[in-house]
Amino acid sequence: MRSMVDDARIPKPGFWSNWSSWEEADAQNMLGHDPLFVFPKDKLVEEGSNVTICYVSRIHQDNISCYLEGVQIYGEQLDRSVSAFELKNVSFIREKGTNVFCKVDQGGVLGGIVLFVSKVLEEPKDFSCETQDLKTLTCTWDPGSDTGLTKQPSQSYTLFESFSGKKTLCKHRNWCDWQVAQDSQETFNFTLLAENYLRKRSVSILFNLTQRVHPMTPYNLLPKNVGATKATMTWKVHSIGNNSTLLCQLELLAEGKVIQQSNVSIKVNGEYLLSELEPDTEYVARVRCAYTNHFWKWSELISQKFNTAEAAPSEAPDVWRNLKLVSGHPTVSLFWKPLSKVHANGKILFYNVIVENLDKPSRFEVLSIPAPASSTELTLDQCSYQIHVTAHNSVGPSPASVIVVSGDPGNEEVEKGRVNGTEDGFSVSWKPQSGDATGYVVEWCDGPQDLPCVLQWKNLGPNTTSTVIRSGAFRPGVRYNFRIYGISTRRMAHLLEKKAGYLEELAPSDNPQVVMSKLTSRSFTLSWKDYSTESQPGFIQGYHVYLKPKAGEQCHPAFEKTVLPEDSVCCKYTIDNPEQKTFVVENLQPESVYEFIVTPYTSVGEGPLDAFTKVTTLDEYSHTLIHIILPMIFCILIVMIICYLKSQWLKEKCYPDSPNPYKSSVLSLIKSKENPHLTIMYVNDCVPDAIEVINKPEGSKIQFLGTRKSPTETEFTKPAYLYLLPTEKNYSGPGPCICFENFTYNQAASDFASCGHFPVTPQAPRHQLGPLTSPENLLKALEQNYMNSLGEIPAGEANLNYVSQLASPTSGDKDSLPTNPPEPALCSEYKMQTAIPLGLASAPPSENSSLSSTTLLGQGEHCR
Repeated sequence: MRSMVDDARIPKPGFWSNWSSWEEADAQNMLGHDPLFVFPKDKLVEEGSNVTICYVSRIHQDNISCYLEGVQIYGEQLDRSVSAFELKNVSFIREKGTNVFCKVDQGGVLGGIVLFVSKVLEEPKDFSCETQDLKTLTCTWDPGSDTGLTKQPSQSYTLFESFSGKKTLCKHRNWCDWQVAQDSQETFNFTLLAENYLRKRSVSILFNLTQRVHPMTPYNLLPKNVGATKATMTWKVHSIGNNSTLLCQLELLAEGKVIQQSNVSIKVNGEYLLSELEPDTEYVARVRCAYTNHFWKWSELISQKFNTAEAAPSEAPDVWRNLKLVSGHPTVSLFWKPLSKVHANGKILFYNVIVENLDKPSRFEVLSIPAPASSTELTLDQCSYQIHVTAHNSVGPSPASVIVVSGDPGNEEVEKGRVNGTEDGFSVSWKPQSGDATGYVVEWCDGPQDLPCVLQWKNLGPNTTSTVIRSGAFRPGVRYNFRIYGISTRRMAHLLEKKAGYLEELAPSDNPQVVMSKLTSRSFTLSWKDYSTESQPGFIQGYHVYLKPKAGEQCHPAFEKTVLPEDSVCCKYTIDNPEQKTFVVENLQPESVYEFIVTPYTSVGEGPLDAFTKVTTLDEYSHTLIHIILPMIFCILIVMIICYLKSQWLKEKCYPDSPNPYKSSVLSLIKSKENPHLTIMYVNDCVPDAIEVINKPEGSKIQFLGTRKSPTETEFTKPAYLYLLPTEKNYSGPGPCICFENFTYNQAASDFASCGHFPVTPQAPRHQLGPLTSPENLLKALEQNYMNSLGEIPAGEANLNYVSQLASPTSGDKDSLPTNPPEPALCSEYKMQTAIPLGLASAPPSENSSLSSTTLLGQGEHCR
């Protein structure tokens, strides 16, 4: 072996020593009892080096494999017991080293080593030295990668000054302090040495002490005498040497931006007046200093926040109005925009609204509206009013904003147009107004038309005739309406133009609700009058009417043939007038099924072709029948309604419940040719020739004590006839008869108390009645029999009919009639009359009684 000194302080080149004597070593004896020996043990190398590893084995086996971090490596077998492996460009894996081991195939590990790979020691970068007080130098550098391992510590650094010959071992990896001697040394030559177990690195620097001064950070930065637009900043610095001067830089920041910058030369205390500040604004002041004799570096910054005081608002509020009629009274909605922070000069507390009547100048009203409200409503009359609006903070009011309104809502008709929207907004233009226009106002609503209007406006100068309206609330497919007003010198607004537009037009999302009417065999009418075009996502340019005809039918010449998305053929008619909302589909086939749909279209596209509506045309003659049947049904309904409304009148006139012959109008309807002087028939004028008696076999008996009561039951049985007039041919009497009062027609007769009974058996022959030629005798006989039978009579067993000369029995009673009824000459014009005696009933015939009927006679009745 031989050696050579390697020291930075010793100039190059160096000299080698002499060689040592030879020493002999026996490798086999060094293995001891281990079966395998791998070397070098605990080898330390730099990253990127080449390393040779070998093993010596006692077992002389050929199946030994070696691995680097689990990856098999291949080498050269020198003899049966020795193999060598060369590792090139080894890399750093971990501080604890890289594992290399060998083992027998399908067996355990025989031996191994740990290879320590260190990162390469780098030369220090950015080596620099500076002082803050001319007493201590601080040197700093960038050490680079740490070469520390388990096998070796991190690299060490030594600072050596060549002029003084002093050195110091640095305690930190990236900086080191050096005390300046009192011998007034100004120039320094430093060498920084970095070293570890494998190598050394060094870097040098030469500088003058006064040129490397880095002042310490200023302190006690404070504002004082802070006003609305001015403030004074004060601060202190650390002294350097004897009465050294520092240059300090003062910066003023607002909202993170530097708005002012000033330089001040000081020794110990600094002060500076800041002006042109904004009221009620937060600012940040910061200061840094540098050595005046030779600038090296600015000191670290020190900063301080402060707020200026409030001032009265500097600008009038931006005011606008919306005039409308509510219940016939003009109502003004007054709006104003909040003042910007620059113009508010403080927190706005309230707004004053002064309403002055121009027609009556002595009358005015003052309203105070707390912030942050930005609108109010005023109910006015038809007079003109001047409205002043001012904003107030803690200091005072702003300048007044003046606007004049009148009772006229200003709904005059003006020119309407369209505007096109772009990504930047709406470009709105208008015609310039000659005369006294002092400005223009563009008004619009931010939201869709179906939502409450969020009124927006933009004030423009008198020489402006166009502007771009921008808003983050604008959305595609929404219609926005703009109104342009001109402002006169009297501060009154006049509507000039109206504009409407879309930021981006879209295809309609729905179709109109179509109503079908006037259906015939050849046509039908479609209408969609309730469809609003203004609420659509684009300007409606017209409508498409789609009609699906029956199979084999051709499209009408006015229609064009088209193919729908589902490949079905359809006829399409285009309506290019968006205001036309009716359409007549003609030239159809009777009794045929058609399908139709109406879709609106814009410049982008048309509405969805979703659901067609089916319609079947009528039969060709069905409409004719309808024209005939409907009037007939209508006439019948009219007649039924009239009859229903006049039913009481018809009943009283034609069939009253208790008809009064004196009031009946039936006679006036009968025009008899034989007797034009026909009048009402009285019962006394009639000569009856037969009595029809209807008997009831059973019935309860009631007592009659000279008064008549209504029968409780009435049931009709087979009648029997009683003939009262003589039938002999040789009879020539005065025409006697028996008179019966019909109480149905003459209620007054029921009030008489006396009545007579005339019993006659149903089987009595006609000749038995012959002697009854005297009315007086007949009446006596009836009265006598009536009194004898009055005591006990079954109630409701008989009804009495009297039959005139021409009367005939009912069809059900033909068996009981005589075959040759009499034919007297009297009362020949009257038919059968039915008399229901009140309170009178006749008993059924028996063996001891010949009574077959009862007849009630009123007092004063006689025969003629």
